[in-house]
Amino acid sequence: MSKGNVTENDLMLLLFQKTLPAYLGTLATTGNTDLYLALHTADPGEGGSQNTSEANYTGYTRVAIPRTVAGWTVTGNQAENAALVQFPLCTGGSSIVTHISVGTAGSGPGQILYSGALNASRTITDGIQPQFSAGDLVLEED
Repeated sequence: MSKGNVTENDLMLLLFQKTLPAYLGTLATTGNTDLYLALHTADPGEGGSQNTSEANYTGYTRVAIPRTVAGWTVTGNQAENAALVQFPLCTGGSSIVTHISVGTAGSGPGQILYSGALNASRTITDGIQPQFSAGDLVLEED
C-alpha cells in the first residue's frame, strides 16, 4: 500500500513545519522545535542512527534547522532547506562525506527521519566549511 499524494504532503508539512492537517484535529504540537542535519562518511542505512558513520573532523557538529517555513519549504511531497545551511569550519582532521541525514537530536544517536547520498562526495579538510545553498537538500515522501 502507499499513501495518497495529499497525505504525503501533509506528512512533510507535519514533520518539517509542525503544521497539522485539519483531519488530525487539535493534537498537541509540542516536540522538537528543530531538526538536525548530520554529515556521514558512509550510508547510515535504515537501521542506523545519526551517529552511524558520522563525520568527525575537528569542529564538526550537527546543524539545527527550525521546523518552520523559515527552515523548510514544503510542496508536492518534498521538503527543501529554505536557507543556506552551514556546518562548522574544519579546524583539524578530515572527513570524506558521502551522505547526509535529517534527524531528531543535536548529538548522540538521534533517530534518522530521512537520509540519502550526496550528488558527489565532499572532502572536508582544515579550513573547509561544508555548506548547502537553499534548495540543495531535497527530501521526498513517496
